[in-house]
Amino acid sequence: MNQTDTEANFSDLIAAELPYLRRYTRALTGSQSRGDKYTVATLEIILKDRSPFENADPIKVNLFKCFHAIWVTSGQQLAEPEDSLRGRAQGLLAKLTANSREALLLRTIEEFSLDHVAKIMQTDIDEVRRLIGAANEELANSVKGRVLIIEDEPIIAADLTAIVSSLGHEVVGVARTHKEAVALGAESNADLILADIQLADNSSGIDAVNDLLEMMDVPVIFITAFPERLLTGDRPEPAFLISKPFHEAQVQSAVSQAMFFASTATLKS
Repeated sequence: MNQTDTEANFSDLIAAELPYLRRYTRALTGSQSRGDKYTVATLEIILKDRSPFENADPIKVNLFKCFHAIWVTSGQQLAEPEDSLRGRAQGLLAKLTANSREALLLRTIEEFSLDHVAKIMQTDIDEVRRLIGAANEELANSVKGRVLIIEDEPIIAADLTAIVSSLGHEVVGVARTHKEAVALGAESNADLILADIQLADNSSGIDAVNDLLEMMDVPVIFITAFPERLLTGDRPEPAFLISKPFHEAQVQSAVSQAMFFASTATLKS
């Protein structure tokens, strides 16, 4: 294989993992724009130096390791201009155990093994376990709110309801169609939307959410079997994504992260 082929192969391998890095950076920052700035910064570093990939670890592990190195050293250098809401968010973040949300997201949402999380964060497995435990406790205790679920499968809807309720949040309703979602949204005063992509009448959960966001300013968690299809850069995209089939810990983590950021602006008193 010549150098050109090697370059193309490396680029293809990185491109295949980029949607997942974008999902992670957005969930970590609570913002599409801020998350994408960190993703771009990571790619710029890789273009200058590929030595972090010269090992036997998977491409995805090394990619996330490169991002983590930027994240822990850059502070807020890539942040948007400070305002009162951003300042409140930073105040809440400052109260959490350092690196705890990173460990939780890497383990639950991105489904890395404990060993791979430890490699990405340059620590040991015992510390990863401690950080995940701290994140679960601190996020669960940080804020409670009202959740609207948009899901057409009764069993999945029941599972989501149970998971959300176990975190101390109130489920204000479950919608099975676009029409039901909009109607519930108009009367529910929700703080968070948890939405499937394909609904019972073949309507779009994305369209339903877009209509709801014209009425309310709340975070949204999308549930999809194909997260990479929602992270193309072609249109406004969600900061929080859960892959199907999902595990309870994934939903708990995503809801806690989204509700945490919602608490800085949209949570009702």
